[in-house]
Amino acid sequence: MSIQTTLILFKPDAIEKNITGIVLAKFQELGLSIQGIKMMQLDSAILKEHYAHVADKPFFPEIEEFMSQTPVIALALKGENAIAAVRDLLGPTNSSEAPAGTIRGDYGDTMMINVCHASDSEEAAAEELARFFEPQEIFSL
Repeated sequence: MSIQTTLILFKPDAIEKNITGIVLAKFQELGLSIQGIKMMQLDSAILKEHYAHVADKPFFPEIEEFMSQTPVIALALKGENAIAAVRDLLGPTNSSEAPAGTIRGDYGDTMMINVCHASDSEEAAAEELARFFEPQEIFSL
């Protein structure tokens, strides 16, 4: 077991459905604690950096449009095996394949419209936390 800090982004569908509080409570019920939280509007530059692995694909403009249609909420969550715990609770990336009882199974719609982005490894979490938070915006509580 290891203590980890991971990044969560509440996507525009979570903002529009007004379910961020419900989902955040589920993360906290796992014993995860908020180390940083902020609402922000994502621009093209940060989206191209965050989605660099698909930025050259024909479907990237759709991702860019979706992820910038409302502000998002960025969270730094800390806890025991936080990365795996968050991903298990979220369920598969494709919401249509996510079982009931997972966040994406209960609230998501598609592969892209799936409530939250979550870091998938410690390396990704470190990169993503640095992308969305300044060092002084993450607190050790």
